Amino acid sequence: MYLVFDIGGTNMRLASSTEGEGIAQSVVRPTPQLFDRGIEQFSQLARDLAGGGKFTAAAGGVAGPLGRDKARLVTSNTPDWNGKPLKQMLESAIDARVELENDAALAALGEATAGAGKDKRIVAYMTVGTAVGGARIVDGKIDANAWGFEPGYQIVEPDSGIDISGWAVEVRYGKEPAKISDAAIWEELALRLAYMVNNTIVHWSPDLVVLGGSMILKRPGIPVEKVRTHLRDIFRAFAEVPPLTTAALGDAGGLIGALAFLRQLRAGT
Repeated sequence: MYLVFDIGGTNMRLASSTEGEGIAQSVVRPTPQLFDRGIEQFSQLARDLAGGGKFTAAAGGVAGPLGRDKARLVTSNTPDWNGKPLKQMLESAIDARVELENDAALAALGEATAGAGKDKRIVAYMTVGTAVGGARIVDGKIDANAWGFEPGYQIVEPDSGIDISGWAVEVRYGKEPAKISDAAIWEELALRLAYMVNNTIVHWSPDLVVLGGSMILKRPGIPVEKVRTHLRDIFRAFAEVPPLTTAALGDAGGLIGALAFLRQLRAGT
């Protein structure tokens, strides 16, 4: 039996898989801000899913950049988790080997292998939620990298960056994104996202761009059709703009990507 998980800035999702091919059971809880409390919750949820059995291996994503050893978070929206021995503590919690990746990278892998990008060779995935992240998938695998992918850290305006994350929007406008009804605000966010997508395309040269995350998939949210329109207006690099679509797997993308990641590790590919 295998365990997959997705520890985001807002929610923690865990799921069991009998053979590593599909999800058997899953559970979701808010992500604790304190690291120790997060480990306790992870441990309890894993025990519940195991049902008295034992996991032989686990893989999952966490929100934020990981160190080169994929064992600790370097920085994240949950500061108390930064620098803590995350991999070690998760392995102790389930008494099995745990493989960590960035949560957006695994969501990207899920979409590229079983979702919106499953028929494309090179997929650029961007998620806009509590934070902004993404990854490049080539031939069904997370592309080689030194530190991971962080398209959300683009700097377009030197003094202000281009942050369109849910957290940044709430700080800027003084209310949760779900409570913003002003169409002009969403139009501005669509334009900002179009610039980010433009930059991502010229660096990653994808066959397809997939947009996911709560700021994209929920309503109110960033209107993807507006992003397409702005992108067509500003794009100059190639003969045509790569197709832009929304994620097909929703909140399950990270778990499905973790399963694909685990299968690749088991196969040694």
